[in-house]
Amino acid sequence: MNLKNTIFFAIIILFIFQMLVTKQDTQLAEQNDKPTIALSTFSLFDIAKNITGDTANIFMILPFGVDAHSYEPTPKQMVQIYKSDLVVYSGAGLEPWIDGYDFKNKTIDMSLHVKLRNLSKHSHDEHHHNKNSSNVDPHYWLDITNMIIATEYISYELIKMYPENKELYTNNKNTYINMLRKLDKNYKEKLSTCKLNTIVVNHNAFSYIANNYDFEVEALSGLSPEAEPSAKSMASLIEHIKEFNLKTIFFESFVSDKAIKSIAKEAKVDVEVLQPLGNITADEAKQNLSYEDIMKSNLAKLSKALECH
Repeated sequence: MNLKNTIFFAIIILFIFQMLVTKQDTQLAEQNDKPTIALSTFSLFDIAKNITGDTANIFMILPFGVDAHSYEPTPKQMVQIYKSDLVVYSGAGLEPWIDGYDFKNKTIDMSLHVKLRNLSKHSHDEHHHNKNSSNVDPHYWLDITNMIIATEYISYELIKMYPENKELYTNNKNTYINMLRKLDKNYKEKLSTCKLNTIVVNHNAFSYIANNYDFEVEALSGLSPEAEPSAKSMASLIEHIKEFNLKTIFFESFVSDKAIKSIAKEAKVDVEVLQPLGNITADEAKQNLSYEDIMKSNLAKLSKALECH
């Protein structure tokens, strides 16, 4: 190859390189022009992602596969949260790291806007969030009505902040709410004709679903999935399984399944994963599963365990 050709090809390569750099810079500029929205749990993340489309940079504070109850953001992530234009967190005591944290911009504690369940022995009434209460069940996103409320509120705040996107956000909100209403209808229909009325789980995260669709939950541990079960509670649960003639019991992906599998072996029943949807696993994220997808999967498993027709 002569010198002329070498120079020509060098110019072409340089031109292509400059084009690629310019394109990348343009993409970064467009990305930086978009607002950044941080959401603490998967269910809230799913709402915001569906409402905003490609108009915002959405990120979930919880890394995939990490339990929502015990996670604390790293210093690097705290800076990212601080810089976000909007932070939506679940509240109701789910994120202990929130207490005392100084946010730079707009924040929403979603637990202030939904209906919460009091888990005291004397009352299962719904009430609004009391930060001093240790009896509040924070898993309110498993109540589809609460998901509708959260969708309405997040879209309302986004439209206030970015009125130029009002039409898009309103249309996306309506589509998402229609999906939730259809999901609720499916749950009501499927769980209305069940032979059994009790499920056994390792972690008490399903009181909202049980209350809405009229079945009972027996849990190995309380609200904390990391609580170590006693031998007495394990023996009691085995008795319940035999008493209710259950054939399947449930655990979740983010905690040890050792105790619940030991109970299943002793009681001679199957074990299945029921997703509480505070977060999703890395594998579920790879499959791009949505709130709708996982709630449908949960319904199929509940329907089978409760022997619904």
